[in-house]
Amino acid sequence: MDERPAQALRGKPDSSMRISLELLRSGEVQACVSAGNTGALMALSRYVLKTLPGIDRPAMVTAIPTQGGFCHLLDLGANVDCSAEHLYQFAVMGSVTAEALGAVRPRVALLNVGTEDIKGNQQVKLAASLLQQAEGLNYIGFVEGDGLYRGEADVVVCDGFVGNILLKSSEGLAAMIAGRIEALFKSSLAARMVGALALPLLRRLQGELAPAQHNGASFVGLQGIVVKSHGAAGADDFKSAIRRALREIEEDLPQRLHGRLGEHLL
Repeated sequence: MDERPAQALRGKPDSSMRISLELLRSGEVQACVSAGNTGALMALSRYVLKTLPGIDRPAMVTAIPTQGGFCHLLDLGANVDCSAEHLYQFAVMGSVTAEALGAVRPRVALLNVGTEDIKGNQQVKLAASLLQQAEGLNYIGFVEGDGLYRGEADVVVCDGFVGNILLKSSEGLAAMIAGRIEALFKSSLAARMVGALALPLLRRLQGELAPAQHNGASFVGLQGIVVKSHGAAGADDFKSAIRRALREIEEDLPQRLHGRLGEHLL
């Protein structure tokens, strides 16, 4: 896990990750699911599978729970430095992915430090200008972090630096709140009685928000289906990642992306 991606690309041609991707390229399997080194998986995927025509860089996308359901967030760390054109491509891929997974005319937004047009860095402002001109894309403007969790958009786009911090912070916050609630319900006899009454609802909420239910980030933009599982995934978590891969196989996501990208890409 601590090796540089270039080491895996050049020095380990017989790694299980490389062999899995080569099986995918040859058509012997329909998807690759890995909990290994993210950078190595991305580098090997780009080398072995190649990107779809018109895509400069693949992006990582996953479902984030929101107030009324979930949204698709990308990029999650595959691309730390992104140009406006990259963010535009991410938005197109995110929209098509959301449609393939059931969203109707998904609302696409750029994650920003404010919703006003004057807010944000140059890349975000330029990406907004490109998206405003895109026909057939339901771009709704900027969204802030709290708006993401309120469900104001179905697809939220950002660079990988911001996306990875947001994802990891969300996971840590959810775990901290769950731990605090559990500790409070054990703090006294009265609290334990209240906790016993609330337990069914709490278990339901915990099940809806559990990382295991949302584990699995897709590498969209590749000529093949690759899903990255969390490195510390347990059996239920890994099952969720496999389930995501299966859904993308059923929807033939790469081919669907290929058919739609030409309509939107610059």
